Amino acid sequence: MLRVGLIGYGYWGPNLARNFNAHNGCELVRVADMLENRRRLVQKTYPAVDVVDDAARVTKADDIDVVVVATPVFTHYEFAREALLNGKHVWVEKPMTSNAAQAAELVDLAESKGLMLVVDHTFLFTGAVMKMKELVDSGELGQMYYYDSVRINLGLFQHDVNVIWDLAPHDFSIMDYLLGPTARALSAHGSGHFNTGMEDVAYVIVHYDNNLMAHFHVNWLSPVKVRRTILGGSKKMLLWDDLNMEERIKVYDKGMEVTTKEGLYQVLATPRHGAMHAPVVPGVEALHAEIDYMVRCMDNGERPFNDGAAGLRMVRLLEATDESLKHNGALVELA
Repeated sequence: MLRVGLIGYGYWGPNLARNFNAHNGCELVRVADMLENRRRLVQKTYPAVDVVDDAARVTKADDIDVVVVATPVFTHYEFAREALLNGKHVWVEKPMTSNAAQAAELVDLAESKGLMLVVDHTFLFTGAVMKMKELVDSGELGQMYYYDSVRINLGLFQHDVNVIWDLAPHDFSIMDYLLGPTARALSAHGSGHFNTGMEDVAYVIVHYDNNLMAHFHVNWLSPVKVRRTILGGSKKMLLWDDLNMEERIKVYDKGMEVTTKEGLYQVLATPRHGAMHAPVVPGVEALHAEIDYMVRCMDNGERPFNDGAAGLRMVRLLEATDESLKHNGALVELA
């Protein structure tokens, strides 16, 4: 039984508390939050859980095995580092840290102490993304041509990160999961409208191996909420609409047949129109599945695919978007 301590009971903290408390391999022992009204809410919801105002009573406690960090991004490094130094496994929310140097230090620290460092990229454990991974790995979609994502809504405005750091980690992590660390260059354009110094509307283009391009549209100023992604392949194309409860994934047998006739210089492109089918998408709660995966990895001594190294890759991509924004959308090469 893993004894869990949670730091932060804000926007995402209640979901984490509920899922860790319900998991049969975990015991939610303690929750820390600096706000009295949040602590009262924890006490009301989980009377048996110890509630404190000092994060050190989680990071340094002898009765905690796993520290879960669900606080503003700029605090992730401090809490995660303190927990690792005190021999705790760490689960940290995305993005992992405010910069790559901090993320790399945490990865090295966890490695040196033989501890698990997990970054919560929840979307990787949704039924839809698991189905996408299955279709990509099986070759059913063919060679991947492009990934086009729209992730927009009205708010929630974050006070410590811009819209790219808030929403694009979902797509960065999904592409990393589907294709591995194959990003080669990116550019980003964005603008802010409320004198906060933060972009609230942005567009990111990422170039991957094998001529694959990804485009992310992220926006806090949309009148409607949209969560839609198109994955284009040489054989088939996929539409993922995360707000469509009945058919989250649709696979289209559509594309272009390109031929060059002998004696002709022009290329002939003929559209191919086939059937559409909506595969069965597993109905799982992603956060529960992610916790279950972490527990299994700990039990079996396996390295999770959403480990600190993956989190570090995401932070490096996010830093590259900052660099591109500073230079008016210039292309930034990735190491």
